[in-house]
Amino acid sequence: MFLINDLIALLAANLILSQALGTSTIFIAAGSRKNLIGTAGVITVFTTIGAAAAYLIDLLLQPSVADLRLLFYTIVIGALYVALLAAVYRFANRWFEELRRYIHVSAFNCAVMGTLFTINSRASMDGTMFNLGGYVSAGLEAGIGFIIAALILTAAYRKLNSSKVPASFRGFPAMLVYLGIISMAVYSLK
Repeated sequence: MFLINDLIALLAANLILSQALGTSTIFIAAGSRKNLIGTAGVITVFTTIGAAAAYLIDLLLQPSVADLRLLFYTIVIGALYVALLAAVYRFANRWFEELRRYIHVSAFNCAVMGTLFTINSRASMDGTMFNLGGYVSAGLEAGIGFIIAALILTAAYRKLNSSKVPASFRGFPAMLVYLGIISMAVYSLK
């Protein structure tokens, strides 16, 4: 149930919010299988480890300073970003140049930050989820949701960008219509 909601949220966040900023991670992921595997893998790492850190933040954060949650989440994702870059440089130096672009694109993606806030919101509604295992599994679900969303886009990416689609509708506009239809279909499964 929550996986469907996360899928819809990830689609909306990646296509609407990040496209407005000029970068759409899910389009990068859908462009090729290699990009899909790299981007989805790194985003899954960020959402899973970030969710564990979000649990600690939510556990330690006093209600009087709950408005600072965004700042703390951003600091954690930034530290994770630096740590992941350092780990890849140290232990996989020959793949560093290739892997770092996935880390750069994925780190401050709205899917990662949105996942942390979604998990926090779900935990505040369902007290049984307010534990480390609940947060980590929700972070992993969000990463899997991103993979599913990217796979759905990959299936249609080439056809929606082909010369058979009118030039004014090709690319992003066609993808938004396609995602709207897919989102309605997935939402109807609830």
